[in-house]
Amino acid sequence: MTDRLEGYAAIITGAGQTPGQMIGNGRATALVFAREGAKLVLIDRDLDSMLVTAGLVEEQGGTAVTVQGDVSVADDWSTAVATCVESFGRLDVVHHNVGVAIGDGSATSVEPDDWARTMMINSGSILLMARAVLPVMRAAERGVITNISSIAAIAGNPSPGNPPITYKMSKAAMNAATQQLALENARYGIRVNAIMPGLIDTPLGVDLGAAAYGLDREEYAARRHQRVPLKGGMGTAWDIANAALFLASEEARFITGVLLPVDGGQSARIG
Repeated sequence: MTDRLEGYAAIITGAGQTPGQMIGNGRATALVFAREGAKLVLIDRDLDSMLVTAGLVEEQGGTAVTVQGDVSVADDWSTAVATCVESFGRLDVVHHNVGVAIGDGSATSVEPDDWARTMMINSGSILLMARAVLPVMRAAERGVITNISSIAAIAGNPSPGNPPITYKMSKAAMNAATQQLALENARYGIRVNAIMPGLIDTPLGVDLGAAAYGLDREEYAARRHQRVPLKGGMGTAWDIANAALFLASEEARFITGVLLPVDGGQSARIG
């Protein structure tokens, strides 16, 4: 522990996780932030899973308050921000960890309602988040927002069995919103960046993926490992959490509007 976030108050969305062998991005980020001194407000639709995360934070001496909520609901964002300010007297960091692919597939198979719901959760939620958190951060003339995007936003997927067109569209919109928010709020001292994970060994990425394709988890994980250029294959949620820690800290004080791949070199193949 180096106290890089000592005295900070942070909101982390998607703080619960899908059941599986490995830790998820939101839970890992909550633990890393807490170890570095941040006090946390955790948000997730899955109350039970979020409470597990809060318990793990408290076991290592951290502080976590939970808000059961949906990032696509404006009132839930208002509740989260109010809870953070009332509990800790400030709001320094919003770590927006969200990503669904409801009924996704090819352009000819996706239902419009599924497309709209995915777009609302993955990218529309950024607008709702901004409306709730920016007044507080602008008044303080400081703050950090980090969105969890995906290299799917910039890299094509050649696999005929997995053409996630809606997910790709939603994450591309998230990237655009990140850069726009960075430019609009730079004069207030607010930094806005996005992390673009590649193939990460999480329950959402591997356990659910294996189940969807009817594959053994280890077989599916091995296929994903092979697609990563860097020795060792897939990353873990700790890689995402450590990147988020850097972007939230004062070490990144001159970094805003960045779309940071954390992908073992996958996106370097573009072009």
